[in-house]
Parts: sequence; C-alpha cells; structure tokens
Amino acid sequence: MSMFTKVGAEAVAATNNDGGAKESPITSFKSGSTYKVGVKSIEDVAEYYGYSIYKKVNTFVPKNPATRNARGFIDANPTVWDQAADLLYADAKAAKEAGATEDAVKKITDEAYLYRGKQRFLRAFFDLTTGKDIVVDLSPKQEKTLKAVIEKYAKKLGSIAFELTKTGAGQNAVVALSPIIDMDEDLTDAERANFAKIGSAPFDLADFESCLYVADEEEQTKNLVVAGFDIARLGLSIGAAAPSNVAPTETDAPLDISPDDLPF
Repeated sequence: MSMFTKVGAEAVAATNNDGGAKESPITSFKSGSTYKVGVKSIEDVAEYYGYSIYKKVNTFVPKNPATRNARGFIDANPTVWDQAADLLYADAKAAKEAGATEDAVKKITDEAYLYRGKQRFLRAFFDLTTGKDIVVDLSPKQEKTLKAVIEKYAKKLGSIAFELTKTGAGQNAVVALSPIIDMDEDLTDAERANFAKIGSAPFDLADFESCLYVADEEEQTKNLVVAGFDIARLGLSIGAAAPSNVAPTETDAPLDISPDDLPF
C-alpha cells in the first residue's frame, strides 16, 4: 500500500478539481479590523455554544451538543465538559453548605464556569473589497449591537453599504456597523461594482457549518486533561495526557462572572 493517494498525471489533475469543497467564509475579526460590507439579510446569523480555556484549549463545538431550552440552559445530553462544570458547581455548593468562605466558594465556581459552553454568534456580511461573503464571530453583546443597526436600516439594505469595525481588546472590545453615507466618495469603483451584486445570491446558511471546529467526545476528553480537570471524576481515562496542539484566539478571553451565572 502506497502512502500516496495520487501520483504523476493523476496528482497533476487533482489540483484542477477541489471536489466541490467550498472555502470557509470565517474571517479574522481582531481589534483594528475594518471592512466595507453590504448586508444581504438580517437573518444571516447563527447562534452556537463554544467551549474553551484561555491559553490552553481553543474554542470548539461538540460533535453531539447538549440540548438546551429557550433560555440556553441544558436539559438533556450534557457533554463531558458540561458534566465537569456540574461536578465543580456541586463542589462549590457543598463547600458553601459546609461553611467555606465566600472567596473559597467563588474560586470553585470560577473554575466551574470555565468549562461551561458560552453563547456566541456568527454573522455573515458581503465584503465589498473581495466581492465574497464573510463571517465574523461575535459575543452576545456585539451581536446585539450589530443587529440593532441592521434593524434600523432593514428597508435600505439594498442601497446602503456599511463600515464594520472592531476596536479595543478582550472584554473592552467594541464592534460597530456604520452606514456609508456617500458611497460615491467613500467606495472605490470596484467596491461599488461589488455592492451592485449584493442581491445576486443570498448567503448560504449551510456555510456556517464550515466556520467552527468540531470535537468528538474523545477529543473533548483530551481537552479536559489539557485544561487540568481530573477526568477520573467522570469515570473517564485516556492514558497519558497529550499536550495541547491548539493556540488561543482573541475570542477566548476570560469572562466576568455574575451571580446570575451560577446554578445555585
């Protein structure tokens, strides 16, 4: 059996056919980013719950995600990460009932919160520079900000372009979507030509599926080890723990925890 799938002429021909695969539209949206965009529809958005540990495990979505109710609370099929969080919250509750100090209890709940899935949003825009659809990853607050602007101009989306920006970092990051009032002055000829194409094809919602990293239960378990959780408490074992091979992203910054986040 050869290590190569194609050689010679077959290998040459292979680069002429991508097998129908589409390039993911996910786009880097770091602080300082600026895009001139069009909005095809206010409905070009997807909600997901991502799991990560800052500087240890990059954001992923479970292959078999938990079932959540309308408020986002899990009511069935918790992932191993959800189970880890529940164990730690139970530890915190037991510590509180045993008379532990508030600081001691908070230390446990803070750790538990790290393993919870965090609500995130993907929103699609039409990049006027490239003439292609792009997708940016947003926090709930950022999505609300952009949605409010899109709703305001909902009846004029076919005639108004926008500037999409991100400034600041971490929890101080701010996103903005500002209408471009003078499109003749502020858009190049190519950007105006691309804007004229905005209604030619709607965004394919199926493309959202290519924007996130999906982890099966085995990988989720390995990630728990990387994060420092004792998986034996879940009755799990993977042998020697492997080092993390993922790098943190800007969206993985630690989050503040309020009493509303706690399950007790």
